[in-house]
Amino acid sequence: MKTCFCKKAVYDVLIMKEVIFEVIFEVTEDLEGGYVASALGVGIHTQGESVEELKEMVREAVDCYFDDGEGKPALIRLHFVRDEVMAV
Repeated sequence: MKTCFCKKAVYDVLIMKEVIFEVIFEVTEDLEGGYVASALGVGIHTQGESVEELKEMVREAVDCYFDDGEGKPALIRLHFVRDEVMAV
């Protein structure tokens, strides 16, 4: 019985990981215009001229990276980073 319970517990954990798995992209404004997005912890990078184009490019890049469907994230989070320098 314990073996079955352990297998079920491991199975439940794997299902939970698949459901909550997300890829977080750090998005910055490009100096030449547009936006650049880089995934944290995953080798996915892309860019777009507008926020809407960037979203399309991010989805396409994630689909391409996880083309076999294994481990494909349930969520994609875009974290916009903007540095602002102020004179004192």
